Amino acid sequence: MQAPAEQRVVLQNVSWETYERLLAEIVDSAGTRFTYDEGSLEITVVSFAHENPNRTLAYLVEIVAEETARDLFRAGSTTFKRKDLAKGFEPDSCFYIDHAEQVRGKEELDLVTDPPPDLVIEVDITRSSLSRFPIFAALGVPEVWRFDGDRVTMHRLERGRYAPIEASLALPPLTASQSTVFLDESRHEKSTVWLSRVREWVRRAI
Repeated sequence: MQAPAEQRVVLQNVSWETYERLLAEIVDSAGTRFTYDEGSLEITVVSFAHENPNRTLAYLVEIVAEETARDLFRAGSTTFKRKDLAKGFEPDSCFYIDHAEQVRGKEELDLVTDPPPDLVIEVDITRSSLSRFPIFAALGVPEVWRFDGDRVTMHRLERGRYAPIEASLALPPLTASQSTVFLDESRHEKSTVWLSRVREWVRRAI
């Protein structure tokens, strides 16, 4: 029996202090993600089946940014939280693009004064991540890419809610459908062949 891509447990009535203590205790566990929303704490442990598409999509972001001469700051799975909103999350991957220069060189980020990441990547193969979207929205994340195991969808924050978009506003000319194609091709092509294909597509599209 194949192991699930993600294993999750949800705890209720968790105080903010307990949430921060758990974050501090498991700071070096790269395969664990914490999501906190007003007392509810979800702990997710991810597997190879989860991390492979996550890393591929993150690499795709970097290639497109390089080919289009866009500045980029990688923030990985950084913990983003706001005590005043009682919300926090750890993305699979995230990037600063429009605000890259604003956060570059900082040792810590405070979302009360610093901007949220411009782009968040979420891989949710075992269940929908749409319940996390209100947390992203409350913290002001402009764009979210989501992979559900079959396809990539892109979502843009509009008036406090996420609306589906076909083309990325954070990183044109990339689209949701083309991202799905590239992700599928990465599973069976040599990395050098895949990399060349991505670069050629971007150069033709700009």
